[in-house]
Amino acid sequence: MTRNLIALGALVVLAACASTQVTQVKALSPDADAPYGNVLVISLFKSFDARRILEQELVKALEERGVAAVASTSRMNTRTPVTRETFLEMVDDLGSDAVLVTQLVSLDTEAKRKDMRPESTYNIRQTYYFNVYDVELTEYVEPQGLDLKHSLRLAAQVYSAKRQEAVWAIESQTEIVSAFDRRGDPSFVADEARTIVSQLSRGGLLSP
Repeated sequence: MTRNLIALGALVVLAACASTQVTQVKALSPDADAPYGNVLVISLFKSFDARRILEQELVKALEERGVAAVASTSRMNTRTPVTRETFLEMVDDLGSDAVLVTQLVSLDTEAKRKDMRPESTYNIRQTYYFNVYDVELTEYVEPQGLDLKHSLRLAAQVYSAKRQEAVWAIESQTEIVSAFDRRGDPSFVADEARTIVSQLSRGGLLSP
């Protein structure tokens, strides 16, 4: 699991093509005190940078819907204990009425080797004979590359600050393809955040 948590941070850089879909949803509890208008956003990954990036995208998506939101990483550093007490103190300071928690469920990776296309150069020189040339061919063959396919599953839960219990949950799966010959595109993180917040809105958890 530790390896998977570290790898999540790397995916933020390596992702090239991704698609996200919801695979499981727990409906809002009938007696929940929703909707919520002031949300503390928490991501529980080993990498502080991975937590910060996802939290920032979630905050942005929530604010676009008119909901006040604060990323937990904006109020802590790498040495701050990641404990229940730390987050409860943030809730009290901010007056949050809900907490959105995201965490990694699983990360599976498939690797496929791919042969590189050889490159050729020609060095053509004239000789002393008419219409006769000396041709030198050089071929360069790079090492094999890897095409990677990652299957990332994230869980998101909403906790009522007043009741201090989970009132809603979602599980999403993202397929990420990263090719050896393409630059990384971290936009899948923003897509993941928008998917989560969209489900929150549909579920009636966000204040209009």
